[in-house]
Amino acid sequence: MKLRFFPQEAAGLDALARMAEQITAGTQTLAQLLGAGRADFPPLAEAMRRYEAASTAEFATLLTVMRTSFINPLPREDLFALGRRLNEASETLTGAAELIELYGLERIPPRASDQLEILSRQAELTASAMKALNDLDSLEDYWLEVLRLAKRADHTHRVFVAELLAANNSSGFAKYRTLADQFAAASRRMRSIATQVGSIIVKES
Repeated sequence: MKLRFFPQEAAGLDALARMAEQITAGTQTLAQLLGAGRADFPPLAEAMRRYEAASTAEFATLLTVMRTSFINPLPREDLFALGRRLNEASETLTGAAELIELYGLERIPPRASDQLEILSRQAELTASAMKALNDLDSLEDYWLEVLRLAKRADHTHRVFVAELLAANNSSGFAKYRTLADQFAAASRRMRSIATQVGSIIVKES
């Protein structure tokens, strides 16, 4: 890792860590949604929208920090890329919650829980990684593990879609397929965050 000789502003890293925490909270609320009845959908979906709003607010904080700080702990383009990807992940999770609410999806197949389990693990790893960006040497395992989980998520998605096709009429398939695709998209968002971290590790080594 490159030696640094000047003090750096940590507020940007703190904002990224808080954005990652919103994603973790979102996966926990989604787990509640998967087992909830329709009466509970609106407040849980609203909680997801609050997490997304908090993530967007932290992204704005990050942008302010980057503009006003003399020395940032990482290149501005990398901080921006991480913040954008974290915010997009939060948006995608909110989209999954809104699909459940709008379509009234009560009897969600167990395979969706498998998708969410993988996604939750990616979120936990990412939250830990965002708190350790000042020690990039410790993050190589994170990068590789999230990529491994992403491959597992892709396989789970393919199996889920095949099962949905076999078990549902065209209307039911379309609704559940949209949710499965949203979970898969969220996992890809998490992978893009890890890939960005990997790029930073390579550049800063």
